[in-house]
This record gives sequence, structure tokens and C-alpha cells, in this order.
Amino acid sequence: MAWHDGTVTAPLTPPDRPHSDDPWQAPPSGSHSAKSPDDPDTATELRQAALVVVFTALAGLALGLLWLWLAPRVPLVSDDTAVFLRNSEGEEAIGADGTFVLLALGFGAVSAAAVFWRLRRGGVFVVAGLALGALLGSLIAWRVGVWLGPSSDVVSRAREVGQGVTFDAPLELRAVWVAVLVWPFAAMAVHLLLTGAFGPRDPEPDWVGAGWSTYYEGEGAVGAAGAADASGAGGQPGTPPEAPRAS
Repeated sequence: MAWHDGTVTAPLTPPDRPHSDDPWQAPPSGSHSAKSPDDPDTATELRQAALVVVFTALAGLALGLLWLWLAPRVPLVSDDTAVFLRNSEGEEAIGADGTFVLLALGFGAVSAAAVFWRLRRGGVFVVAGLALGALLGSLIAWRVGVWLGPSSDVVSRAREVGQGVTFDAPLELRAVWVAVLVWPFAAMAVHLLLTGAFGPRDPEPDWVGAGWSTYYEGEGAVGAAGAADASGAGGQPGTPPEAPRAS
């Protein structure tokens, strides 16, 4: 009986592998779902996230002091009836917002780089801690600048300095929430870029290219053996042998 009569068949599934249609089949041990031994557990990630929140929020003190130091002052002057801007066409009023935004962008990049460098394998809790700490740091910086800046009681300050004497307006943010959210968004963007460029990669599964390649090589060997049998039977590979002629 020749190979093409249906008795010689190649196995459709490797003998050492379960059937691929089994819905309850467990994933291979080397698949992407397996967690690397270097990855921290949930408790460790929570502790790391708490530290990130604390240190990032404390960095807001430095941002507030730098904002107080670098922000332009708005000069005011008073008379007997009211308080006026000394230079009505000046841009110092929006300069405070611009200075805060630029400083927040820098702090966002630095904080994201520091967290990525120290906790490269940190999970989602660390990233959430970075965002929360950056938001708290921006709020702290805003309040520190306002508290340590010129007095917010403009009327009392004008009476104190006297008529016609120039004094500084209170330091404030006109677009508060826009400026406050710059640090968290900048930190998230920089951390995402660093993770995509230099973050750890998941290990390749051990079963890819090993068991299946051996299986297909074996299947090719079975096909070659069948072709050789057909050729030895007196015909071309893939064609049935000629029937014997009657003498």
C-alpha cells in the first residue's frame, strides 16, 4: 500500500503540546504573563509610591521659592482715593504665570527622570504617585509663593507706604489650575518617553521558535520521506505510480 492511500498521515498537533482549541489551556511558563523575578510586589510598589509622593510634594517648596525669586514684580502706586498700576501697559502681571509654568515644566522633567532612574521597574502605583506628588507640589509652590510674597492686603500696604510711593502687588496666579497642572502633565509625558525608550523589556517566551520549529521540521521530514517513497515507486513526486500493463 502506497503513501498516498491515506494510511500515512502526519500528526496535526505536537505530541508534547495540548490541543490549541482547548479554552482552559494554561499559558506556557515563558509567556508574557509570567512576572519577572526582579519586579517588586504590590506592597513594595505601594511603599515606593508613598515615598515618591512625599519627596515630589516637598520639591514644591523649592519651586515656590524659585517662583518668588524669579517672578517679575507688579509696581503699584496710590493716591488719596485708590491704588493704580504704575505702568498700565506693563506685562509683569502675566509674567508671574509664565515664570511658574516654565519652572513647573523643568521640575516635571527632573522629577520624572529621577523617579525613572531610581524606580525603573516601578509599576502603575509609582506612576500614580508621581502624578499625585507633582500635583501636590504645584499647590504647595503656589501657596508658598503667595504667603512669602508681598502682602495681599493692598489697601493696608498703600496706607503704610504713603501717597505716591511705589510698592509691589501681591504675587498671584491668574490661571491657577492651568499653571498647577503643568507639572503633573510634564512629569507624565517625560516618564512615558523614558519608559518607551529605556524601560525594561518583557522576556521572550521560551516556547516560541523551539517546540513548534522542531514540530515543523519533523513534518517536513515526513513529507520528504513520503516524496521519496513515491519517487521510488516509479513516478514523479506527488503523482501516483503507473498501473501495470497487461502482457
